Amino acid sequence: MSPASTGASTLVGAAPTVPVVDSRMAPGGPGYRRMSLALFLAGVATFALLYSTQALLPLISGEFGVAASEASWTVAAATGGLALFVLPMSALSERFGRRTVMTASLAVAVTVGLLVPFAPNLTALVALRAVQGAALAGLPASATAYLAEEVRPKALVTAIGLFVAGNSVGGMSGRVITGWVAQEWGWRVAVGVIGAIAVACAVAFRLLLPAPRHFKPGSLRPRVLVRTVRGHLSDPLLCRLYAIGALFMTVFGGVYTVIGYRLTEAPFGLPQGIIGSIFLVYLVGTVSASTAGRLVGRLGRRGALYAAGGTTAAGLLLSLAGSLPLVLLGLVLITGGFFAGHAVASSAVSKTATHGRAQASALYQSAYYIGSSAGSTVGAVAFHAGGWGGTVTVGLLAVLGVVTITVLGTRAARAQQRLATA
Repeated sequence: MSPASTGASTLVGAAPTVPVVDSRMAPGGPGYRRMSLALFLAGVATFALLYSTQALLPLISGEFGVAASEASWTVAAATGGLALFVLPMSALSERFGRRTVMTASLAVAVTVGLLVPFAPNLTALVALRAVQGAALAGLPASATAYLAEEVRPKALVTAIGLFVAGNSVGGMSGRVITGWVAQEWGWRVAVGVIGAIAVACAVAFRLLLPAPRHFKPGSLRPRVLVRTVRGHLSDPLLCRLYAIGALFMTVFGGVYTVIGYRLTEAPFGLPQGIIGSIFLVYLVGTVSASTAGRLVGRLGRRGALYAAGGTTAAGLLLSLAGSLPLVLLGLVLITGGFFAGHAVASSAVSKTATHGRAQASALYQSAYYIGSSAGSTVGAVAFHAGGWGGTVTVGLLAVLGVVTITVLGTRAARAQQRLATA
């Protein structure tokens, strides 16, 4: 009988085929839980520090005798510093490693966080916040690049969703804690407490995060970096995702920068501690971010973005009501929609980029935090000019931008499919 008829190899002594085993982490596998907890805590520290003054803006305005638009610079300076430095920090992570850069960034950021309570005036406070934001720039892009390299593709959206969930917990706990502490002891003690919490998160992060196994050092040559960035910016899909992240964050930054001012005024007149507790709605963001993978599985990426944008718009409209329960429901919808949209867009960037993932993620984070700075500043100016309705108008225009870009992406995808089948 011939070898062909028996199924035997026609090559004598041929080595048997060995299946390729993916050594990257997956849910339930070794190191996955430690990695998830470590990056969750890094996300907590990042957002707690980055937005530590946001719930305290009315108190900062009162101490320094400035308007909302001026006090909002304590938020805009931090997010702006992050936006400016995220790309250079991502380049350093390509050369020296994700874990090294994340550790150094957290160390500098928490050190500055312990100095912030002693700022003698608004100018010094804004300067310290800018430095803190620049230091934190080493976290977001490096974290998503670490996940893209160390986690299996099917688990990537879920893993990034957990990191984003840490962002939401950090943003929530920072604002809630500062609200109640500031009511008793003032805003300086409140931001000092956040600094101490961030120190604990930073230490735990460094102890828990597994050493990278799939990182390959890249080049620090400017020409290589410029070529990589140019390649990402010439990709239409990546550019659409960058714009979507910026627009979602414009809504979020504007709403949460101004909401404290609105709730201290009539007809609400809430005390600082209660206003800080309003940020418990961030728990909704924790859930929506961590379940973004399932949402994409059901609706597809563009369907998930439509759902997130629609939910955010509905929340903005509800927040116009003069009833506190309806305002809170509006904040719940805004928060859930924002975090779902952010998790979907940021994970899509990591999947789309086939090289220079840190730079691709850095460009997304840069656009995202530019949106935060713009939202904080423009939202405050709009509030000063037209009240809460002005801030909501800015948010609705940003959501309209998200929907428009997603529609354009849908049309581009269909056009490519028609060309492929022609």
